[in-house]
Amino acid sequence: MSALEVVATGALTTPQDLGRPGLAGLGVAESGALDPGALRLANRLVGNAEDVTGLEVTLGGLALRARGEVLLAVTGAPVDVTVATSAGRRTHGVGAAVSVPDGAEVRLGSPGAGLRSWVAVRGGVDVDRPLGSASTDVLAGLGAPLAPGDVLEVGPPPDDAPPALDQAPLATPTDGTVVLRVVLGPRDDWFTDDALAALRRPWTVDARSNRVGLRLDGPALERSPAYADAELPSEGTVAGAVQVAANGLPVLFLADHPVTGGYPVVACVVTEDLPLAAQAVPGQEVRFRTVKGPRLP
Repeated sequence: MSALEVVATGALTTPQDLGRPGLAGLGVAESGALDPGALRLANRLVGNAEDVTGLEVTLGGLALRARGEVLLAVTGAPVDVTVATSAGRRTHGVGAAVSVPDGAEVRLGSPGAGLRSWVAVRGGVDVDRPLGSASTDVLAGLGAPLAPGDVLEVGPPPDDAPPALDQAPLATPTDGTVVLRVVLGPRDDWFTDDALAALRRPWTVDARSNRVGLRLDGPALERSPAYADAELPSEGTVAGAVQVAANGLPVLFLADHPVTGGYPVVACVVTEDLPLAAQAVPGQEVRFRTVKGPRLP
C-alpha cells in the first residue's frame, strides 16, 4: 500500500472531506472543505469518488514524500506543483493529474492569488473519522492539522481508470475586491438604516481570519437605539452568517463556525459565494451586495 510522508505543512494543512452535516443540534458545525467544488474536482481528476478525503493547504508550502507511486491533483489557488526525483525536477500546474514516483518529493509553491489549494490523491488519504467525517474542525478540535513526520496511508485505488484529461479549466481567485452576495437577516432590524447601508462599503480582511470565520475591519456598524444594550440567547448559525460582534465589526462565519454567542446576525452570504470568501487573503478588500430584502436595494 502506498503512503505519503509529510515533510512540511506550510501555514496550515488539514485533511478534509465534504463535512459532517446533520449535527448542528449537538453544536457541531458541518466543517469540510471550504471550497467543496474544488475538492470534488481534484478527486475527479484522479478518478476518486467526489467525497474522498483530501488535503486543504493554506498559502502553499506543503511538501510530501511518496512511499510507492501515487497519482495526485491540485485545485483551488494556483500554485506550482514541483516533483523532485534523483533525476531532476518537474513543475506542473493545478487542474491536472500528476504522477509522483516512489521516493519523490512533491512540493506546492505559494499561490499567486487566493489563499487555499486542495490536494487529492488517487485512493484518498486514510485518517481518523471522528463523528463520521475525516474533516478537521479547528474550533471543535475534531481531527488535527498535519505535522512534519506524519505518514498518511493511501487507500486502494478505484476500479475505474482516471479520466484522460490534460488540464481542467479552473477559475482563478481574484487579487482585487471580493464581491459577496448577501441576504439580510435574521437580525437586520437590530441595526440602523445607516449601518445597513454601510454594510455595502469596502471591508478589509483581518489577519486573524481562519477556517472559523473571516474577520473584517472597518468603521463599526451602529445598532438601533432599541437594541443598543440588548442580548440574545445563543442561536444556531450556518456557514455564511455575518455576525456583528460587540465592537460593531462583522465576522463572516466559515465552515468551522460556532453558534452566535449572543451576537446578532445581520445577513447571510449566498452559499455559492462562500468559496470566494475562502480565498480572501489578509489585507484584501471585501464588499457585500444584497440580493434580497427591503432594507437595502
